[in-house]
Amino acid sequence: MAASPMHDVAVVGAGSWGTALAIHLARKGLDVGLWGRDAAQVAAMAAEGRNARYLPDCPFPPGLHPEADLEALVGRAHRVLLAVPSGGFRETLARIAPGLGPGGLVWATKGLDEASTRWLHQLAQEILPATVPWGVASGPSFAGEVARGLPTALTLASPDADFAQAARDWLAGGTLRVYTSDDVVGVQLGGAFKNVLAIAAGVSDGLGFGANARAALITRGLAELMRLGEAAGARSETLMGLSGVGDLVLTCTDDQSRNRRLGLALGRGESREAAMAAIGQAVEGARTARMAVAKADELGVDMPICQRVYRILYEDLPPTRAVEELLSRDPKPEF
Repeated sequence: MAASPMHDVAVVGAGSWGTALAIHLARKGLDVGLWGRDAAQVAAMAAEGRNARYLPDCPFPPGLHPEADLEALVGRAHRVLLAVPSGGFRETLARIAPGLGPGGLVWATKGLDEASTRWLHQLAQEILPATVPWGVASGPSFAGEVARGLPTALTLASPDADFAQAARDWLAGGTLRVYTSDDVVGVQLGGAFKNVLAIAAGVSDGLGFGANARAALITRGLAELMRLGEAAGARSETLMGLSGVGDLVLTCTDDQSRNRRLGLALGRGESREAAMAAIGQAVEGARTARMAVAKADELGVDMPICQRVYRILYEDLPPTRAVEELLSRDPKPEF
């Protein structure tokens, strides 16, 4: 039997984000393998030439091949792009690590490790062979817009400058622009915690509080990110860039954001369980809210908005009471 062909890129994760990135890469002319954990969904994608569940209006370009065997796919790929939810990052990384080659790994997962509240790059350093270069891509990027070829910009961070440039070259192109950075913590911090703040913005709008309140939440939420970033060793300019304020504004203001939609539902009086069931996909901010509180406590950082989001989600704090608590805090200088 003839050997299976090599892929330029293996995209691991066939949710909306992984599928969108696979479509983008195949549109560039690369040969792309796309893995999903649901074998029936993979077979349907291969038969229909689209991901009917997540991106039904975005047909696959030539060169995009859905595959169900993860280890075989990774072993035949020059490079790997990992786009699974943060809750599956550790397990998936451990599965693919033995098959990774010198072409390296880029992940587009936003979040922290739930079991340990560690940054994902700390898991990568622990799990990956030392010979495998890695990086993380993040920024304001709705999957549907990337899949449709609308202009998007991301930041790709890696401690290896040569790898960052090489990864940028195969990831970028067409309508996707990629900037490089060595601030791995800063890029991850913005991409993770903006989701919690997007829930807060959605709650405010669900309560009918208007544009003034939304703008205040975004601005004070950015102040929380900046305080946490300083304590965690991130650079302030990173948090003022695409993966920080750029992603924060996007997810707080547009209803394509699942996190914002969760907040809207909570503000309108729906339960967390009903709202998440209606959304039907992973809502990273709901998971990250727990880690935001833990990280703030660990680093001694005041994050009152993120703390109220956590209490709304997991301690049944009424949204109106959360707002009252925020407004009644002692006055202080802005900076």
